[in-house]
Amino acid sequence: MQKLLSYIAVGIFLTVSVACTKYTDITPKGRLVLENAEEYYNLVSLPNRAYPTNQFYLLADDMWLKESTILSASKNLTSIHFLFDSSETRLKYVSGFTLYNQAYNYINRWNMVITLVGDSKGEESVKTLATAEARVLRAFDHFVLVNTFANHYNPATAATDGGICIMDKYDLESVPTKSSVAAVYAFIEKDLEESIPYLQVNPKDIYHPSLAFAWAFKAKVHLFKKEFAKAKEAALKALTYNNSVYDLVEYTRLGGPSKVNVPAGVNPEVLSYMYMTGYTEMNFLNYVITTELKDLFGKNDARYNLFFATSGSYVDAGSNTAFWNVKNTAFFYPTVGMKSPETWLMLAECYAREGSLKEAMDIINMLRNKRITVASEATLAVPGTIQETMSIVINERRKELLFGFNRLWDLRRLNTEPDYAKTVVRKFPVVTTSVPQQTYTLPPNSRLYTLPFAPDVLKLNPGLTINTGEEIPW
Repeated sequence: MQKLLSYIAVGIFLTVSVACTKYTDITPKGRLVLENAEEYYNLVSLPNRAYPTNQFYLLADDMWLKESTILSASKNLTSIHFLFDSSETRLKYVSGFTLYNQAYNYINRWNMVITLVGDSKGEESVKTLATAEARVLRAFDHFVLVNTFANHYNPATAATDGGICIMDKYDLESVPTKSSVAAVYAFIEKDLEESIPYLQVNPKDIYHPSLAFAWAFKAKVHLFKKEFAKAKEAALKALTYNNSVYDLVEYTRLGGPSKVNVPAGVNPEVLSYMYMTGYTEMNFLNYVITTELKDLFGKNDARYNLFFATSGSYVDAGSNTAFWNVKNTAFFYPTVGMKSPETWLMLAECYAREGSLKEAMDIINMLRNKRITVASEATLAVPGTIQETMSIVINERRKELLFGFNRLWDLRRLNTEPDYAKTVVRKFPVVTTSVPQQTYTLPPNSRLYTLPFAPDVLKLNPGLTINTGEEIPW
């Protein structure tokens, strides 16, 4: 049986099958039998791993789009999310969520390594390393899924809140059931805690998870659970392995991406290489930011001045919006992955929440001094309250952790706290005069923040219930 399962497609073709995961179907094109541990270890490296956000990213208050995209189209998932329309079920307008299917395909890949590497030939140390790395990536993919398709972790209700299906083994015949949010987080933490002791500081290549990434990810898990002391401890540990902050002030002096290319593998602050659309990130160029975020940067922030443009085919003239205008090959910017500035910002948040305001602002100012090109503007005074300090940390997260999941996930987690909850207000259209402008709002408790399981999954697993309360239209 183990030998049979080891027949895999060259390149690992992961396709749709059944039930919650839409399991992996290994198609043996040009059959290759994996017999040794090194081959399984190499499977952990997946350079083109992608986590598409295009079906829901417009829920975030930082994201905009060209007005014609909404005005010229009939009602669809894009318009529902952009206009915060919760009047009817989204299941009428979507057949599947690419992110969901991608993430479970990756989980099956990691499970194949975890389940089969033990019976392969080779060094036990390689088997142990392959298993540990695969478990870290399995934990990450479950984290992506639970924070997109289930409500945010709430200590008071997590044990009963509906989560996602946990896939903990390579078994094409299993029928998964939905676990609670608390159970999913417990699974993620167990994978991390049991794997970290066997990881490497400098793995074989940039697509294998490092100790810096694993500890930073662990900090994020605890931060999302509001376990701030544990998040602080993990963030400090991660920074012992990688505390790099790429100096964009110096980069500006050197001429920026038009003069000095910083492609994937070169930027020292990147902790994990994964992408929204694939390693070329071709769709990245048309990601438009709102006026609110654009103005938050100010005039002397290199994060804006180096990478954004305000005129071109992606934006409406007069909208006061901007779009990312630098190719991935000129400057690699991690979107759905992690980087050490996020670790620093998590640590700053932990300090702020415990009342260590100076320590929090020391981190913020260190970061700003490598981002703001006018030195007199870079250093901020220490505020008098936790809430004021947190506001600065949150704004720096918005400017530092662009696109991907981060702002949407931050809205979800902060909306559980009255001091930081936000009602997002969107006025649309801005420049088109033929259509009356209206005001659209996204309240902190909106069900739109959580995606429902899509029809392609629900029809294959009738026992699976969605977490948003939306009507199933069949």
